[in-house]
Amino acid sequence: MQPLTLPPRLLMGPGPINCYPRVLQAMATQLVGQYDPAMTDYMNETMALYRRVFNTQNQQTFLIDGTSRAGIEAALVSVLEPGDKVLVPIFGRFGYLLAEIAERADADVHTIEVPWGEVFAPEQIEEAIKRIRPKVLAIVQGDTSTTMLQPLDALGAICREYDVLFYTDATASIGGNPFETDKWQVDAVTVGLQKCLGGPSGSAPISMSDRFVQAVRRRHHVEAGIRDSHHTGAKGARIRSNYFDLAMIMDYWGDERLNHHTEAATMLFGSRECAVALLSEGQDDVLARHQTAGLAMLRGIQALGLTPFGDLKHKMSNVVGVYIPDGVDGEQVRHDLLHLFNIEIGTSFGPLKGKIWRIGTMGYNARQDAVLHTLQSLETVLRRQGFSMPAGAGVDAAMAVYAGQAQG
Repeated sequence: MQPLTLPPRLLMGPGPINCYPRVLQAMATQLVGQYDPAMTDYMNETMALYRRVFNTQNQQTFLIDGTSRAGIEAALVSVLEPGDKVLVPIFGRFGYLLAEIAERADADVHTIEVPWGEVFAPEQIEEAIKRIRPKVLAIVQGDTSTTMLQPLDALGAICREYDVLFYTDATASIGGNPFETDKWQVDAVTVGLQKCLGGPSGSAPISMSDRFVQAVRRRHHVEAGIRDSHHTGAKGARIRSNYFDLAMIMDYWGDERLNHHTEAATMLFGSRECAVALLSEGQDDVLARHQTAGLAMLRGIQALGLTPFGDLKHKMSNVVGVYIPDGVDGEQVRHDLLHLFNIEIGTSFGPLKGKIWRIGTMGYNARQDAVLHTLQSLETVLRRQGFSMPAGAGVDAAMAVYAGQAQG
């Protein structure tokens, strides 16, 4: 029965992260009715703001109420019919998630994989598309399980050549790494707020091209039994989810305002403020801030004698994987950072479980003091476990990165 109190954690893992204070303040705003003109005006404004965040002219750009996984599920279950072929290139844990959601939609799912710590070359994906001829290519841009960033810029043209819809989840990467919906010819993209956008989990911005919208809407208008080269299932099969039915949600956000659900107003206010924070600082400046913070953390880790994980040419700017040194208890390090210094860093999954830490520099926490405090605290905890390293080298290396930025 006591007031809610939480410890003052500095969240330097792969997400969630500490929110921008302005986002928390926006979420304390009192509610109005869902069809109040003030509310619908803010819905329209939020759509316009996220078109700028996604760098798109797509009319169908809005919010799915739910975590980032809700956005993924809405996109996939709304466009996929039983028997539709889907290609999912997997380079980490979240590729498996896309495949599982597509399988639950009874799609014919085909996967290709590279070792964790690598990404795909466009030629690998094109070869699989030519062989499989899927309706949809579904791929993650940034996978925090491996810290890798999949290049997307060549995939849109490949998908257009073979008449494939191009969907990507950019939850872990948007805001901290470039994302160009229209330039890259992305047909659908979904994200969450809890990484570089600096908000809480609970809202999933989405943007869809006209091609993707038509593929969703045709399920509501064409007769069962029509087939084409991409499909083995009957056309017009009803979308199995009511909550995630994008055709209905488009009508809710559109001029019709057809009732589908009661908009999560508090999350709308927070989502809007995440976009305002990004755009008012400036997209290029936010990207540069994440790149500098990520480089400072990387150089600091290396200066401490620690080894980063994966192909660094394709590392996300906002998270780094770090091999746990021999003789060091990785979970004890995380415990001590959390309980002695109030700093959270991440462990990992699957083949990397117990082998690496994941340290993030995202959103509000992509700043110099957070980077330096984390490196200094990590050095102290490692030293207490007997790991030998040059004193102060991590902080010095990170400060050199920031000094170089200031001089530049």
